[in-house]
Amino acid sequence: MPALSRSAARRVDEGSPSPCGASWDGRGVNFALYSAHASRVELCLFEASGRRETERIPLPRRTDQVWHAYLPGLQPGQLYGYRVHGPYEPNHGHRFNPHKLLIDPYARLLHGSIRWHDALFGYRLGAQRSDLTMDRRDSAPMMPKCVVEDPGHHWGDDRLPRRSWSDTIIYEAHVKGLTELHPLLPPAIRGTYAGLGHPAVIEHLAKLGVTAIELMPIHGFADDRFLKERGLRNYWGYSTIAFFAPEQRYCGEAGVTGLKAAIRSLHDAGIEVILDVVYNHTAEGNHLGPTLSLRGIDNASYYKLAPDNRRYCWDATGTGNSLDLSHPRVLQMVLDSLRHWAEAYHVDGFRFDLAATLARDGFDVTERAGFLRAIGQDPVLNRLKLIAEPWDVGHGGYRVGGFPVGWSEWNDQFRDCVRAFWRGDPGQLPSLARVMTGSAEIYGPPGRQPTASINYVCAHDGFTLDDLVSYDERHNEANGENNEDGHKTNLSWNCGAEGPTDNAGILALRARQKRNLLATLFLSQGVPMLLMGDEMSRTQRGNNNAYCQDNRLSWLDWEKAQANDPDLLGFTQTLLQFRRQHEAFRRRDFLTGRILPGTALKDVYWLAPEGHEMTPADWHGPSRRALGMQIGNEAGDDRRFLLLLNAAPDAVPFRLREDFPGESWVSVFDTRLPTGLVGRDPIILRRGGTVPLEPRSLVLFQQAVSRAAPR
Repeated sequence: MPALSRSAARRVDEGSPSPCGASWDGRGVNFALYSAHASRVELCLFEASGRRETERIPLPRRTDQVWHAYLPGLQPGQLYGYRVHGPYEPNHGHRFNPHKLLIDPYARLLHGSIRWHDALFGYRLGAQRSDLTMDRRDSAPMMPKCVVEDPGHHWGDDRLPRRSWSDTIIYEAHVKGLTELHPLLPPAIRGTYAGLGHPAVIEHLAKLGVTAIELMPIHGFADDRFLKERGLRNYWGYSTIAFFAPEQRYCGEAGVTGLKAAIRSLHDAGIEVILDVVYNHTAEGNHLGPTLSLRGIDNASYYKLAPDNRRYCWDATGTGNSLDLSHPRVLQMVLDSLRHWAEAYHVDGFRFDLAATLARDGFDVTERAGFLRAIGQDPVLNRLKLIAEPWDVGHGGYRVGGFPVGWSEWNDQFRDCVRAFWRGDPGQLPSLARVMTGSAEIYGPPGRQPTASINYVCAHDGFTLDDLVSYDERHNEANGENNEDGHKTNLSWNCGAEGPTDNAGILALRARQKRNLLATLFLSQGVPMLLMGDEMSRTQRGNNNAYCQDNRLSWLDWEKAQANDPDLLGFTQTLLQFRRQHEAFRRRDFLTGRILPGTALKDVYWLAPEGHEMTPADWHGPSRRALGMQIGNEAGDDRRFLLLLNAAPDAVPFRLREDFPGESWVSVFDTRLPTGLVGRDPIILRRGGTVPLEPRSLVLFQQAVSRAAPR
């Protein structure tokens, strides 16, 4: 380690313990770093390239376990990092090593990227990989550097759209994946935040009809060493190293200004921005992982350690470590990060990866966890959209329905049931009815609404929609893990051939199945989420775990994707427009089958093809794959609808009973049609009449007379 000392001309004041991080006030920079167990903290300053360390300054004061200093005259753009002294005692949870340069957990910007080398590890790597012996090599040449930020940015009259949950339609996307191959974007901004804000991208989202874009992780993250050694990259980004800094690889020439401008442009189009955030773990891995930041700053405070042996991390995430949000300073860091993104970047909400880990007080998940209570009372955060991925891999970690009022959750039960139903699996009707009405049995008891359910058929983790109907098995060979990674059970069906085919019948069936799945998604109660490119039949060629495929396999090829199914984009646009126009599909309360006050109508009718309401025997008939659902009887727009679904391989005659409340029904949407829209020859279904419901199809009827007539 080079012998450096601060310049005699450098003035160093004590500064303030708050706020944490590097804060420029126009005259100088205040540095503050929390570490309860450190014996000494050194601030390291670097020249503009980041290659040479120019000064090493001990932080002169420690207040309430926060080390701090103020450097007058220091300017934005200064590169820095920390070296933290303390005991190297892995068996007691302490892994201090001043030979390792550390990223400030509050760094607002990063410069450079990790260059993997054994010196990044706090212990000497050897044949036995024992972490008990300190490694004394300097890691600074291999580490990214923190950057002092100039916080000034003029947002003008930007206003958050603040869409109601009932009007929300989410589009899950990746910054680079969405923009890298867009033919109308200038090459210089493809794959960047500026590309995200380009008018051509925003026009597509607006015409599609989505109201929110959910961006996969854009916090600073690492390309894992094992991926780099395979010639791959961390494409998804679930490997955080900086909770306050935007990921550099998407910055382009515009830098973070490009991100802020993109958010402003999306807001101008009425589109909210939701960030997928990863606070459950970091890129430092298990006890044998590298020392990049929190591990070297205060391992015993920031991470959950095994209660029977503090040498080891306690892991509920499957990544090797779990942040300890039951620690007040760690909780403060996460809340400060969230407020930073809300206030400095004007984001509209967050989707929390493996949120069950965040809700663990100690080692158990609880609705009264400090993290959940803190967000619930925070005046900035509790006004935003909060979405939980409501599980982790630890004991008791599956918590769908377990988050408090004010939260929405990814509902994997919707995904699995809808996939199984349209695949033709038996016994799906009871589950289908539950998920299409908002999963009241999950979200109703604690007083939540249908909008607590984020409904999806496909997400980044798994098959795309096109692959869901084209592959029975995963095909992840490109990941280099012998096709053993990713989900084994996908509830997919290749419709008769594995992968690409020229068979016209199979292609037609696949196209109809995609329309069935999308129609079920957008005509159900709850908040629908569409995966990037599913509206244009994007394929990953059967890869259901493309986390490391930063290439054309994962990117949206705007020209080729649409050529696979040229009508699907128009079908999806029409479907989303239909949902927006009719209140019956955007309810704020659960459908229960109750009689509506002042009428003889129920709020929902469940119909059997034989011409009667579903009976208990009908619901549990294993061979039944057809169902009718009538809703809209209390919608303020006076529109009533009848939805008929048939997942069977054969046509089913569907009869409407003679006393049904609604004399005549006209088909308005039909998945047998490429665009979905019914033209001049609609199907007319009258009381006592029968309509042949074609195999594997969904038909939506609208009442042909006013709702007042049958009362």
